[in-house]
Amino acid sequence: MKKIILITLLHALFLQLAACGGGSANSQVSTSSSSSSSSSSSSSSSSGSSIVDSNLLPVVEVFTNNQNIVDEPKINATMRVTNYVIGQPPIIDYDGNIGIEYRGSSSQTFFDKKSYGVETRDAAFNDLDVSLLGFSEEEDWVFHGPYSDKSLMRNTLMMDIGATFGRYVSDWLYVELYLNGRYEGVYVLLEKIKRDNGRVDIANLRPEDNSGEELTGGYIIKIDKTNGEHEGDPGAYALYTPNMSFQSIHGNGIETNNSAHHFIFHEPHHSDITTEQRAYIEDYVYAFEDALAGENFTDPDTGYRNYIDVDSFVDYLLATEISGNIDGYRLSTFLQKDKNGKLAMGPLWDYNLAFGNANYNDGWRTDLWIFDAETRFDGGVFPIPFWWMRLMEDPYFVDLLKTRWTTLRSSALADAEITNMIESKVSLLEETGALARNFNRWDVLNVEVWPNYFIGETYESEVDYLSEWLSARLTWMDAQIAAL
Repeated sequence: MKKIILITLLHALFLQLAACGGGSANSQVSTSSSSSSSSSSSSSSSSGSSIVDSNLLPVVEVFTNNQNIVDEPKINATMRVTNYVIGQPPIIDYDGNIGIEYRGSSSQTFFDKKSYGVETRDAAFNDLDVSLLGFSEEEDWVFHGPYSDKSLMRNTLMMDIGATFGRYVSDWLYVELYLNGRYEGVYVLLEKIKRDNGRVDIANLRPEDNSGEELTGGYIIKIDKTNGEHEGDPGAYALYTPNMSFQSIHGNGIETNNSAHHFIFHEPHHSDITTEQRAYIEDYVYAFEDALAGENFTDPDTGYRNYIDVDSFVDYLLATEISGNIDGYRLSTFLQKDKNGKLAMGPLWDYNLAFGNANYNDGWRTDLWIFDAETRFDGGVFPIPFWWMRLMEDPYFVDLLKTRWTTLRSSALADAEITNMIESKVSLLEETGALARNFNRWDVLNVEVWPNYFIGETYESEVDYLSEWLSARLTWMDAQIAAL
């Protein structure tokens, strides 16, 4: 503990020294005053004369002007982002206005370390596209605070794994966050899932696009809880309304609970989608499900293949199964449809309860299929769609799955590559001192935090558990897929 405190003090001293030459962002770490309300988003300007001589994570400082952050609406605040490049003075990457709110569902209730949704804003507090820390320009950002995930890497690891599939996943970066001068620990800066050239690159569906090929895309829908759709009501986690969503006309295929899944309008948002657009995407999804549930579902022309990007479904299944994500298929699950395109799975999102980090729904096990909900739980209020069990009945889909798995495991997802992904994150967090500072702020090692299955005494034991769990999972999947 003395070592942790010493490292924390050295970090604070460095921040103060970095500010001596001209007021870098870190000059406000020990104060509660607001940073400048200017809207600079330059990543090339720097202030201060101190030269960075050690590896440090970017620092994000948020000042709320004595306001409390809530779960919608976003409050007006200011933010300064300072980047550190060895051999250069601290670089002010952003210094301006933002809107900020809590985000997440269970995490808001159970975790002391909160996650945040942030909008970058101009001097009049209107949305402002910026490039934070080299990311593509946008206005919406996520600051995810790993808490029950004591490895601090389940989401970042899944983003790296997802990237090997050659599909878009959110860019991510570790940062350290200060809120009103108080250190809040290691966070992951993520791109929020949005339609954009640098994010989900599908057609921009405008309000006037209500007929012809313009009506066919692009859409993003999701299978998820409804907290974020009910402003100011974080408890509305399963309050689906016809305004925000539509319900499948098919059950989940589990006799003990024939609940149907719901699709939430993500983009266009339910407040923006037109009647014609709503009808189009609903009818398209219904047609896909009808074809998949029908007797001739394997027919290449009239069956489900006529409606979906099959390869994307293969990749989503493999990604979900690799991670053993208990929320997979049924929560934080996104689908997209481009203009004149088919329905596709993705992007991947929300894996803090994956890789064995859950003590319910068999979340700790490495030896069962997540999509086979009947062997795990009865579906409950958030059932897994029937799609996946049905798809696995089609030899064509299974052949694609086997081929894809063999290719990935012999290259991007070989054991050595997975090990490198994990070790590189550990090295970064240790070498920057961020790991020690985070657990000095949040003393959760060797403490049960919902829904931990494994409780490690040290950070090293938490990483070992994740690594051993993933190795066992991949070995089991190798055998199971080979036997299909």
